[in-house]
Amino acid sequence: MPPVLAANAVEKRYGRVNALSGVDLEVEEGQLVGLLGPNGAGKSTLVKIACGLVRPSGGSVEICGAAAGSPGARRTLGYLAELFRFPSWMSADELLTLHQRLAGSPGGPAERAELLELVGLAHARKTRIAAMSKGMQQRLGIAQALVGSPRLLLLDEPTSALDPAGRRVVRGLLEELRRRGTSVLLNSHLLSEIELVCDHVVIVDHGRVVAAGTPDALRRQGGVEIETASGTRRFEDARRSDVPRLVRELVGAGEQIYGVRILASSLEDVYLEVVD
Repeated sequence: MPPVLAANAVEKRYGRVNALSGVDLEVEEGQLVGLLGPNGAGKSTLVKIACGLVRPSGGSVEICGAAAGSPGARRTLGYLAELFRFPSWMSADELLTLHQRLAGSPGGPAERAELLELVGLAHARKTRIAAMSKGMQQRLGIAQALVGSPRLLLLDEPTSALDPAGRRVVRGLLEELRRRGTSVLLNSHLLSEIELVCDHVVIVDHGRVVAAGTPDALRRQGGVEIETASGTRRFEDARRSDVPRLVRELVGAGEQIYGVRILASSLEDVYLEVVD
């Protein structure tokens, strides 16, 4: 079974500027992948190529085995742009009805009710968009991206303008989508969000992938700290597997042990190391 999203050696040039220079990226079925990088790294360009809004200068992107931008690819994905704008006079229900027509979804009122319930807006079905908070509009945007039950959801900075409570709501929603088997490519510059919810992380800088892997794999172990009665002892080169031996040796030497801590670099540490 092909990946839900497969980007192979993708390039994009704007005149003399290389926005993307040979990017490879895959999103598997039910996987939540975080796309990290500084402003201007090429993240949004890659997302727009995957949507079919921008054509690559080289390489290819396929969505569920169909070329990005083709009717087959468009039918299998949902998209929420970073700077989206919905008609302010529409209600939440009216907006979803419009997008059902655009997507050719036969879901009707049942689908709209389910999506509004999923994003926590069941109470706002008749609320005009103009009267909604930024957080409510953001969640409504995710609901419209889910019209038609797409296999892949592309989210471009979905939490950048939200307060901590709003980000927590969106994180919970992303975890629910993963539970349902929906694949997500999440473009964000918020490392804490990526670290909390993503199965896989891709870091892009100057149009190239500079690091990729699971959050745990990217975080490197940095030694072991053991708290004893005589103070905290740090073993710089030790790893998790060394802990039982170290504790035995310290106890054998008459030390009392109060705690053990495995030290590791954070995703932020890795990001700052690989990004210029």
